Amino acid sequence: MNNPEALHILGIRLVGATPENGSKLLLSLAVLLFVLLFTWIGRRLTAMRRGGQGGDRLRFWARQAISLAAALIFILGIVSIWFDDPTRLTTALGLVTAGLAFALQRVITATAGYFIILRGKTFNVGDRIVMGGVRGDVMALTFMQTKILEMGQPPAVEAADPAQWVRSRQYTGRIVTVSNDKIFDEPVYNYTYHFPYIWEEMRLPIAYRDDRDAAERILKHVAKRHAVTAAALDDDERAELERRYNISVSQIEPKVYWRITDNWLELSVRFLVPDHGVRDIKDAMSREIMARLDEAGIGIASATYELTGVPALRIARGDGGA
Repeated sequence: MNNPEALHILGIRLVGATPENGSKLLLSLAVLLFVLLFTWIGRRLTAMRRGGQGGDRLRFWARQAISLAAALIFILGIVSIWFDDPTRLTTALGLVTAGLAFALQRVITATAGYFIILRGKTFNVGDRIVMGGVRGDVMALTFMQTKILEMGQPPAVEAADPAQWVRSRQYTGRIVTVSNDKIFDEPVYNYTYHFPYIWEEMRLPIAYRDDRDAAERILKHVAKRHAVTAAALDDDERAELERRYNISVSQIEPKVYWRITDNWLELSVRFLVPDHGVRDIKDAMSREIMARLDEAGIGIASATYELTGVPALRIARGDGGA
């Protein structure tokens, strides 16, 4: 049955081209423009916030709230415009749900990961994390992806994939985009969650003939000069450390451990450092340790072999003489 309101061109009726649908299309464009304007104004207002760790976190959460509000306004606006009939809405929702469940499984999973990240406070912008095999600082979080400013690998994991050319925890310059669905498949390591410090170790092989006690005193003294000590923490950080990790303040003081090996005595100094700038701290510590070891006449042990005896050699001539 022909619709008298349908648009005809050269006697051909265009399906769905009616004044009513044209009005709905214009309203849809108006809703889209409103959402874009709302998002732009919101992001401009958040950009006016001063920087710093607190300001970055506030901007992060404000932008997430703006994105969620914009998406909700757009969805409600489109649904209200095009599906004013409840029966049509139910049918359309059934078809859309079935299609999305089949064709957009990864997209839905990534979006679900986004809400889990926000609800579970898995990480914030600026946090140093390992996600999807990528190490670095979180730059941005969207509905489906997380952008990470990649950093190099510490020596213990230099052979891990992907291969890196930076040998320590410093930026490589690459920005890596990771799907949010990775949180369902792999663990997410957060270096800065609630407590912006991590424990580090430095190992030093000492020959058994050297002054082991002096080497230990040197390591402990240098670590106390450069690492984070109990006196450097404020009251809130101390309380947070004890409450969340059940660690007393006295346990964060630098400590040296001994390990006996076949070739040398391995001294390991364990100390607390900030989550950023670890390489600079360990560089300064290494320089000072070497200078103090030289002053004390203590060397670094190495895997060498010492010949304590050589058997007598007998050389026989061709004529049978010795």
